[in-house]
Amino acid sequence: MTQSCNRAALPNQAGIGLRHPHLPEFLAAPQPVAWLEVHSENYLAPGGPRLAALERLRGDYPLSCHGVGLSLGSAAGLDQAHLGRLRALYDRFEPEAISEHLAWSITPDGAFLADLLPLPYTHETLKVVTDNLDRAQAALRRRLLLENPATYLRFSEADWEEADFLAELVRRSGCGLLLDVNNLYVSARNHGTDPLAPLARLPLQAVGEIHIAGHARVQTDGCELLIDDHGSAVAQPVWDLLEETLSRTGPKPVLVEWDTEIPALPVLLAEAERADAYLGERYDAVN
Repeated sequence: MTQSCNRAALPNQAGIGLRHPHLPEFLAAPQPVAWLEVHSENYLAPGGPRLAALERLRGDYPLSCHGVGLSLGSAAGLDQAHLGRLRALYDRFEPEAISEHLAWSITPDGAFLADLLPLPYTHETLKVVTDNLDRAQAALRRRLLLENPATYLRFSEADWEEADFLAELVRRSGCGLLLDVNNLYVSARNHGTDPLAPLARLPLQAVGEIHIAGHARVQTDGCELLIDDHGSAVAQPVWDLLEETLSRTGPKPVLVEWDTEIPALPVLLAEAERADAYLGERYDAVN
């Protein structure tokens, strides 16, 4: 059973990712945002100005740490040194939530890849990811939130639909879900399916955090492909899907992701304010 050292849950309000171009504004004055998310791997060094800045901000904002390098889908197991660095970071900052991706990013010889690669949803993969989740949560002494990926292809060898695969991982490991609504939309459009369909099969009671983001549209072989690039404002269909999601989950912490073509801070804060409006509607509906 996972031991939990997490603080109280994130507030059911909108947060934003803390990115380096906005750091001076956060250090100069409080900003109108309920919580912050950081990418864990950006803060693994034992010291330096970046870590010192996060120390200052941690007292004023609830924190979510979003990992991108644990590689829970690696058949060779987890990198113990990386796991140890994550544990040290989480012990130091005691984030309200920690999360990782349903993906793999480390080769069998230990090389880190600059991408989050997809997994076939097979019984074998289920065992690998469950074992890695159990080891990670035991080592970190915290419950991990697992993020659903954006996908661009389907594996011919698949025993599970993605939503059922995620539900079984939650059941077996006790992990939570980081429900990326943009990824739901991107994957559904790329595969010609209904983005609402997974909501009926996912264990929504396990959702601890929701992500929304922008995506890009590209043409390939005469077809339109959506790319989860986090490089623009949230598209209206994703806002609509967020509204439907919140109608089923109730209010949840919602993060606005914007990681490429990073805008001025007021633009990002306006997106968070819009997310708060959707959350306000859901809060009013359940109270």
